[in-house]
Amino acid sequence: MNDTPTSLTTHYTRTAVALHWILALALAGLFGVGLYMADLPLSPLRIKLFNWHKWAGIGVLILSVLRLLWRLGHRPPALPDAVEQAMPTWQMSVYHALHWGFYALFFIVPLVGWAYSSAAGFQVVLFGVWPLPDWVPKDKALAELIKPWHEISAWVLASLVVLHVGAALKHHFVDRDGLLQRMK
Repeated sequence: MNDTPTSLTTHYTRTAVALHWILALALAGLFGVGLYMADLPLSPLRIKLFNWHKWAGIGVLILSVLRLLWRLGHRPPALPDAVEQAMPTWQMSVYHALHWGFYALFFIVPLVGWAYSSAAGFQVVLFGVWPLPDWVPKDKALAELIKPWHEISAWVLASLVVLHVGAALKHHFVDRDGLLQRMK
């Protein structure tokens, strides 16, 4: 298998698969750390985790740009005919909505987090070395308006991940339709 797109391909490219799994692991780590750090008392550990969370969030944003650019230049493999014919219309609609939702949230979650950090007066300094520009001016009231949207969008993204994993497992263990073979 190579990374040359063709209309007859039955598998995702190695690059697409790598971007998928790297982003999946990064999102899982970010979500877990986000849950853990949110209720920590102010301490060096909390500050360290918040900084790590912001760096990883910028990493997810960069990976998302790369993934979107790759996707725009490399069509994904078509669903196998048997899968497409067996799926009810509502499942096809959910399948497409889920993927559009993923791409939207891959950008929304880190950008809203960055906006919150800027509004709260905590500049994102990537790896403690490269200060990134603030997206919005420092404004505590604005920060309080933005903060819940980062959390809500992260929970929506996590919910989509659960749906995605559940659907993949259904296709693999219940339908036994070979759909996951496209990811090898």
